[in-house]
Amino acid sequence: MREVVVESAVERDQNRWLALAALTLPVLIISMDATILGFAIPELSTALAPSSSQLLWIIDVYSFVLAGLLVTMGIVGDRIGRRRLLLIGAAAFSVASVLAAFAPSAEALIAARALLGVAGATLMPSTLALIRNVFTDDQERQMAIAIWAVAFSVGAAIGPIVGGFLLDHYWWGSVFLVGVPVTALLLVVGPRLLPESRDPDPQPFDIPSAVLSMVAMFSVVYAMKSFAEHGTSTVAWITLAVGLVGGYRFVRRQQRLDDPMIDVGLFRIPRFTMAISGNLVACFGFSGSMYFVAQHLQLVTGMSAFRAGLSLLPSVAATILVTLSAPAAARRIGTFRVISLGLTAGAVGFFLLSIVGADSSTAQIVGSILVLNAGLSAAMAVAVDGVMSALPPERAGAGASVSETANELGIALGTAVLGSIAATVYRGEIADATTLPNEALETARETLGAAQSVASELGGAAGDQLVAVANDAFVAGTQVAATVAALAFVPLAIWAWTLGRPRRSAER
Repeated sequence: MREVVVESAVERDQNRWLALAALTLPVLIISMDATILGFAIPELSTALAPSSSQLLWIIDVYSFVLAGLLVTMGIVGDRIGRRRLLLIGAAAFSVASVLAAFAPSAEALIAARALLGVAGATLMPSTLALIRNVFTDDQERQMAIAIWAVAFSVGAAIGPIVGGFLLDHYWWGSVFLVGVPVTALLLVVGPRLLPESRDPDPQPFDIPSAVLSMVAMFSVVYAMKSFAEHGTSTVAWITLAVGLVGGYRFVRRQQRLDDPMIDVGLFRIPRFTMAISGNLVACFGFSGSMYFVAQHLQLVTGMSAFRAGLSLLPSVAATILVTLSAPAAARRIGTFRVISLGLTAGAVGFFLLSIVGADSSTAQIVGSILVLNAGLSAAMAVAVDGVMSALPPERAGAGASVSETANELGIALGTAVLGSIAATVYRGEIADATTLPNEALETARETLGAAQSVASELGGAAGDQLVAVANDAFVAGTQVAATVAALAFVPLAIWAWTLGRPRRSAER
């Protein structure tokens, strides 16, 4: 049996909690980066004038690149050392953040965000893999992963607050620079606090698998965005077919390999599949809802970025409380019952979001997000531990990557799927309700921010009418997307409940 090589200081567990504190730093900044950008959308739309497709890519490309490389980077960490990979990734993340902050165009920002995704992919596998090796006691590991999940949730929740403050005082690019001090701190404390950990007999690289996974994800998402922006076209259908074939070939290749990148046979185990699915859909709902709420509070309600971020503080508090309480609840009623209840709360939150109108109160919007985020954070916290506890230590890097792939894929799909649905509805509503000249109409149909820019140029009654129409169109898109999400969560919640057991020990 292969043994994981770990430094003697860690074997004695002298600094494990300090090591955990260091390991929350990359999680904190990556989760902040996933949500902080949403509050910069209005300024981005004005400064760089992206199309609706470009705007979605600016947000999504980070998570898709990250998700596509996580498993590969987990294998790299197993080979060269997880701490080494973590520190390399921290340095690369700082450089990419600066490039994103000073991007001169939408295309340049998409490229910088892609580089951030590459850097982020080197960070995430190392954190859970090192936690799995440092905390060998089951209860301590559960608490450590709960703290890790809290850092993830807190980062995502405070991202809008930090971003709002920066946007009120500086330019849109400042939201990217917030990560530089955090990654710099990790570079200082990491070598002192973190152990080195690697697999002495690591899994070989499989470049074709990595390429196929990226082709599958990017092709399907590109087709989805193309359908939303331009309707059906030959290019979109061909791209979708390429993505589906790439996904099929990826799965078939994993089934044939002796040492696959992802052991797809694990997905025949219902509880493993449910835990991974719980991770994915929780992150899906988290990111998708934030995409809408950030724009609604600023562009429809008219709040400043900072005030909009502050209004979400009740959601932050609820998320922290529920995430910390989730492991104890799982020990009492079972992991999958907690996942089920969390997904049910997510469905309720999306339903509440689906009835928010252009003139709804801030309390109604915040209440919807509070219910949604609290439930999904609980589901994510216990799902992560459910996946990690089933992993042998020597495959912790690659195994953690599967869990993180589900997280990041969920984050990316939340914006891509729900954002594309909303964009389709928005564009149709704008076209049906306005009599603008063709050029102005095409600009207004791109994004809500673009419509408000056109309205300010028009001025007078015509400008006011366009703002009202655009706000109503945006809200209509949000309502349709939220309804779809609420309905999708229901069967998953039922499935998780049927897998539940009265005690957590019965699940293992």
